[in-house]
Amino acid sequence: MKTFLETPVEFLKGVGPKRAELLKKEVDIHTFGDLISYYPFRYVDRSRIYKIKEIEPDLAYVQLRGTITQVRIIGEKRARRMSAIFRDNTGEIELVWFQGIKWIEGTLLPNVEYIVFGKPTVFNRRYNIAHPEVERAADFDRTIAQTLQGIYSTTEKLKNRGLASKNLVKLLKELVLQSQGKIPENLPEEIRSKLSLICREEALRHIHFPEDQKKLQKAQARLKFEELFFIQLSLLKGKIIRQQKINGFVFASVGEYVNRFYRENLPFILTEAQKRVIKEIRKDLGSRKQMNRLLQGDVGSGKTMVALMSMLIAADNGYQSCLMAPTEILAIQHFNTLTRMTAGLGVRIDLLTGSTPASKRRELHEQLQAGELHILIGTHALIEDPVLFKNLGLVIIDEQHRFGVAQRARMWSKSDNPPHVLVMTATPIPRTLAMTLYGDLDISVIDELPPGRKPVKTLLYTDSARLRIFGFMKKKIQEGRQIYIVYPLIKESETMDLKHLADGYESIVRDFPPPEYAVSIVHGKMRPADKDYEMQRFVKNQTQIMVSTTVIEVGVDVPNASVMIIENAERFGLSQLHQLRGRVGRGADQSFCILITGEKVTTEARKRLQTMVETNDGFRIAEADLQLRGPGDLQGTKQSGILDLKIADIIRDEKILKYARNLANDILNEDPLLELDKNKPLARQLDKMKKDHVNWGLIS
Repeated sequence: MKTFLETPVEFLKGVGPKRAELLKKEVDIHTFGDLISYYPFRYVDRSRIYKIKEIEPDLAYVQLRGTITQVRIIGEKRARRMSAIFRDNTGEIELVWFQGIKWIEGTLLPNVEYIVFGKPTVFNRRYNIAHPEVERAADFDRTIAQTLQGIYSTTEKLKNRGLASKNLVKLLKELVLQSQGKIPENLPEEIRSKLSLICREEALRHIHFPEDQKKLQKAQARLKFEELFFIQLSLLKGKIIRQQKINGFVFASVGEYVNRFYRENLPFILTEAQKRVIKEIRKDLGSRKQMNRLLQGDVGSGKTMVALMSMLIAADNGYQSCLMAPTEILAIQHFNTLTRMTAGLGVRIDLLTGSTPASKRRELHEQLQAGELHILIGTHALIEDPVLFKNLGLVIIDEQHRFGVAQRARMWSKSDNPPHVLVMTATPIPRTLAMTLYGDLDISVIDELPPGRKPVKTLLYTDSARLRIFGFMKKKIQEGRQIYIVYPLIKESETMDLKHLADGYESIVRDFPPPEYAVSIVHGKMRPADKDYEMQRFVKNQTQIMVSTTVIEVGVDVPNASVMIIENAERFGLSQLHQLRGRVGRGADQSFCILITGEKVTTEARKRLQTMVETNDGFRIAEADLQLRGPGDLQGTKQSGILDLKIADIIRDEKILKYARNLANDILNEDPLLELDKNKPLARQLDKMKKDHVNWGLIS
């Protein structure tokens, strides 16, 4: 039997089937519970009733009390509008409607007292209010008391069907009145008392119809805590269940492959951070629990080395590994790097991408199922049905935010038992975001660069400095160095005055003519074979300059390239700029990242670029990115659903988030499965959340 909050929204007075369908499509409101959790994004003051003579030009909104003396339809077709004269004891004002006339016509009656609310404007030296909210004074007086009225997000389609913000207010008034005594509490009394939180029903009433600012703040505090607390409780409980119920393959020993690699093939001394992370992974792999670990580390910090040593541990214990990369370029680079690093060890590594010929694929499939391959590196091709392993024990996913959750989940089908999972990212994740999005994973951080690496110097110039920049480029090429130039677009945009790739390439070839200079060009629309050919020319130092789009953001490792020039840098996000900068600084020479902008740059873009100039620290950059952009689409989090926060903000509400996580931890330490009577409301709420969301936490 459905609860009150599970009632389909079409059964609310004023909605009906057609409007319900629109609410579902436009704003994902299906039930009474969805509607009552659709919170205002701001509030306007409804405490004061003005006299018409008190209206002034700078008033944002006014609320009036009076009667309608005249209603008429003026004009035809597109010019058609409805006009009403509204009067109080100090004067009169025109009310006007250009849309939705058929909904309003006939509802405005003479000699009935109304409350009118809207924004006054001046037309022909007279005040009017376009599309005001109009409510009978008798209804207004006996309905929910409020001094602040919520303003709700809506869409054009909703507005056209009579569901603008003011109409949503009416629906919510009806719903809140009906909901009295029907909203279950989901926080134990002990928690509410400890934190002085109001009950859930009161919070939902005052978030929509606050009687004053104090009650609004109490409602916000309660609902923000509740939202963040249940996310943390769900993540941490999921982690406990995974550790208790899902057994991992036991990699009991470190054997010949790891030891020989360490003695004979290790190309450089491991940093202390790498050693620490390898120990953390080694402990997971030998623990009988399935590893589910996130590895963060800046570009060039040595994540690939950690991944290789983890895969060698798997091979020492008779298990296969796979490494999935988001692009063919990056997969090929990993294949070449790992093949070179394991030369002479007898480790069999192969590559599978969309470009792999059918005959080679068949051979690969046979070798995989026979257990003859130790490591398979590839792109999305790895998740295709024919790809079956004999005994897949370890899955490593590079630049994991570029894969959809369903794609990552399909890797589980490649093994009888869940394999160990290591997901890697070169985009450092701010602490608050990691706590929210990856709260159920163990997190390792490589927070130092290999010895001998010099921080990249970042410089900011406008277009007017181009000749100076070209001179610097020629000097670096004479010194034997190579240069990347990155553009934001392939073709010219009609709306944005941007340097585009084709123009840029022609301009560079003019200023750096053959045979003295050679220039490569690479972009995402090229055929893979052509792209690879151009990449290889640059890798082999047959070309000194690579003109490119962001296709080189990941996957090109050329230690001799020491200059990165980013055109129209104001058009890039912070994390993308940081990724691009990470393409240089891979050799022992001093490297440079030159950001070129137009003459006019927005304040926000200037803040981004200044952050790049001031720091190379990926975590500082990630925090700044979160501050500037908000969490909504950072790291592709939209795909997981977990950051679809309705009221909390993980930046502004960081203190609440930390407290909520600590409290969730304490509760689960005492009662891991939430079986105590006092925790029953928590268990019920988590069950409800489980119905609404897939538990992607189990697959990283």
